[in-house]
Amino acid sequence: MMLTEPFDTPWPAAGIVRALRRRASLSQRELARWAGVNHSTVGRIEAGRLVPSILLLRRILGVAGFRLAVVDEFGQVLKPMRDWQDTRDGAGRRYPSHLDTILDPEPGEWWADVYGLARPPETFHRNRRVRDAMRRRSQWEVRVAQYRGVPPPPRVRDPRFPW
Repeated sequence: MMLTEPFDTPWPAAGIVRALRRRASLSQRELARWAGVNHSTVGRIEAGRLVPSILLLRRILGVAGFRLAVVDEFGQVLKPMRDWQDTRDGAGRRYPSHLDTILDPEPGEWWADVYGLARPPETFHRNRRVRDAMRRRSQWEVRVAQYRGVPPPPRVRDPRFPW
C-alpha cells in the first residue's frame, strides 16, 4: 500500500482527534478529562483552530490506546534509533545519526587512522560513497533469497585506506 496524500496538505490533527473520539466513543469532555486538558482544548483542536504539539497529541492518542507512528510512503513504520549510552565519543556526545556506528573498529575502519591517531572504542565511516556501498553489500548479503540471481554489488574501498 502506498500513501497517496501529497506532502503539502495541512496536518490533519482535527480529523485524527475526531476519529479517535468516535472510535473510543468518548465525548469531548470525557476525552479532555482523561487526557488532563481543558475540554475547550479538544474542541479547538477538532475545529482546526489549534494544532496540538506532538506531546499533547501523544497524550490524547494514548487515552484511547493509540500510538503515534512515523511511516514512509509505502506505509512502513520508522522505528526510533536506540540510544546506547556506551556509544558516545570522548566528549560524551552521540555519534551523528546519519552515520553507522562501528563498534571496535579494525585498522583502516576509522577515518583518522591515516593521521596516526589513537583508535577509539567505536567510530563511524565519514565517506558517504563508502558507507552507501557497504550498506548495499550488506543488504545483498542478508537478503540472499530476495536478490537470488542478482550479482553482488562491488566492494568499494576508500582510496585513502588501501588496506
